[in-house]
Amino acid sequence: MPSEKNYSSYFLIISILFVSSLLLSNVITGKLILIAGWVLPGAVILFPLTYILGDVLTEVYGFQKTRLVIWLGFICNLLMAGIFTLVMAIPSPGFFESESAFAIVLGMTPRIVFASLVAYLTGEFCNSVLLSRLKILTAGRHLWLRTIGSSLAGEGLDTVIFITLAFAGTMPTGVLGQMMLFQYLFKIAYETAVTPLTYWVVNYLKRREGHDNYDYGVIYNPFQLD
Repeated sequence: MPSEKNYSSYFLIISILFVSSLLLSNVITGKLILIAGWVLPGAVILFPLTYILGDVLTEVYGFQKTRLVIWLGFICNLLMAGIFTLVMAIPSPGFFESESAFAIVLGMTPRIVFASLVAYLTGEFCNSVLLSRLKILTAGRHLWLRTIGSSLAGEGLDTVIFITLAFAGTMPTGVLGQMMLFQYLFKIAYETAVTPLTYWVVNYLKRREGHDNYDYGVIYNPFQLD
């Protein structure tokens, strides 16, 4: 089995896809889309992928390595928001006519950034810890139960926290509830639909890496990175 400090090419690829999906989701979340009569933020087409990739990381490499990737995603997200804010604060030349367009797309209010970061950390860590524990409890069986079950909890917390912190007080409570319900159902349906692909990726990585990680004796402390 590779040592805990050994990061393979496959691990790095999945980690990069995870962080990239997170950052892109936060860029496109302001675009509203219409799916089957439901008005949803554009991020719903990509953000569930972060939970799928998080499932893959935890299942194959364990909670300790996944914890590092979750924090890397947090840091990159914070850096992106900071750079967007800085660039928008710097005056543009008079002939630049796209200032308002950039502000609409990249302008990230402190409230939205805060809501996004809190929801992300809470949801992702809940998903990873629960998946890890379920793997031990099920002796590695029923991957579909572990991935979908952990996402039911993680995605639920993420959705409720983000929408509450980001939009409470700006719209009726009933509308907030509808947003939460529609986004949550869409995310879970998304992950359920790609479960066969998740199975294939997990099994492929386990064969290539030559091991199947179990988090026996792991302390689930999100702040312990060694």
